[in-house]
Amino acid sequence: MLTDCCVNLLNGQFRIDIENVFDRAQRAGVSRLILTGTDIETSRSLIKWLSPGERYSTAGVHPHQAGETKPGWLEELYELARVVGVCAIGETGLDFNRNFSSRKSQLICFEQQISLAMELNKPLFVHDRDSAGVVASTLEKAGQLPDVLIHCFTGTHAELETYLDAGYYIGITGWVTDRRRGSSLRELVPLIPLERLLIETDAPFLRPHNVPESWLANNTVSTRHKHRCEPAHLSFVLQAVADIREESLESLAQATFANAGRLFKLD
Repeated sequence: MLTDCCVNLLNGQFRIDIENVFDRAQRAGVSRLILTGTDIETSRSLIKWLSPGERYSTAGVHPHQAGETKPGWLEELYELARVVGVCAIGETGLDFNRNFSSRKSQLICFEQQISLAMELNKPLFVHDRDSAGVVASTLEKAGQLPDVLIHCFTGTHAELETYLDAGYYIGITGWVTDRRRGSSLRELVPLIPLERLLIETDAPFLRPHNVPESWLANNTVSTRHKHRCEPAHLSFVLQAVADIREESLESLAQATFANAGRLFKLD
């Protein structure tokens, strides 16, 4: 059994075949999905997709949307985070690569969500892209935190060491299968302690490069979705990580499933 720790279910690429996506995930052994909230609207809309033992969600405001928050957003997020099945605060953090929101608004929004996670004792689901250590320092200065997942880690060796020293969990996606962009990440994956390792798809993004061309036809998926990533592809992330770490699929699957359950306090 596997847990996909990041599924952007409400992305438009899933609009017409969500139930089929769920079915393919189950048949691929992906028995638990963490549906990712990226703003107040998506966090609210994900509630109807929760299913005990199978589908959980996060509630939060992504750094891309940090500049679009409306008055009262934090109070609404507080109420959403208390819904049964909402297992983490996020996706929050900083993205200094695209800067769709100002750095100031990103930082304020991040700090407020850190405080909320501490108040509710909910794990933090954290995005860090090109923050040059600001995510790490912001988390550190907050004090005693609940568990933290650094989602879709693509950082440096020094950043990995900082996060591991802080006791955070590290999420690995299909990025690791990209021979060009993922080369440095492949060197770091073996350094992650097994008890701190999680796997995720970040679907519909980051389709693993090791998904065979025959996958669409074998799973009766339309060719219109040939570039889309979905939770059923988590097994290919698992395969890539197992190969890199020279570990068995079974032991890695068991460990990451247990890690997700422990981090998110799942049933």
